[in-house]
This record gives sequence, structure tokens and C-alpha cells, in this order.
Amino acid sequence: MPENQASLWTTYEIQQGNLQGLGFGLGLFYIGDRQGDLDNSFVLPSYLRTDAAIYYRRDRLKAAINVRNLFDVTYQNYSFGRLFNQVGDPLTVIGSLSWEF
Repeated sequence: MPENQASLWTTYEIQQGNLQGLGFGLGLFYIGDRQGDLDNSFVLPSYLRTDAAIYYRRDRLKAAINVRNLFDVTYQNYSFGRLFNQVGDPLTVIGSLSWEF
């Protein structure tokens, strides 16, 4: 576990006018340095990942595009000793469409 970690996710949605229902989101995720194994023999470095979203909501319909790791930062999620380090996902774009019943 890192000694320091923080996250923030915020959104803004236009409330009136022709663009009513259009929204934007931004998320920041910071993970500090942490030990790579139980013996504390090496350190996984800290990282800051940025996510973003744009969406449109009208009545019961919502369409969204989410972007993970916006700046394509290379980071290590976790480790199974020195031989295997799980690298975090690269820039990823996810589109979704939903209808609320």
C-alpha cells in the first residue's frame, strides 16, 4: 500500500439552452511510491493518471465517451515480485449508450 494516494472526479453538465444535457468530466488519480514485494526489496514508482469523459443526457437516453489514461502514462499497478510487474492500461477510449427504464 502506498503511504500517499488521492483521487478526484468532477463533472459539469449544461443545464439550459440548446446544449442542455451535454456534460464533461475529469478525474485525477495519484498513487505514491509503494513497496514491490513483501520483503520491501524494491519500490514501485508513483504515478498520476488522468481520465476524462464527455456525455449527453436527454430524458432517459445517455450517450458517453470515457477516456482512461488520457495522457497515456506508463505506470505499474502492482507486482508479484521482481519478475512480474502488472503495467496499467494504456490510453483507452470507451463509448456507451444507455436507456433508462
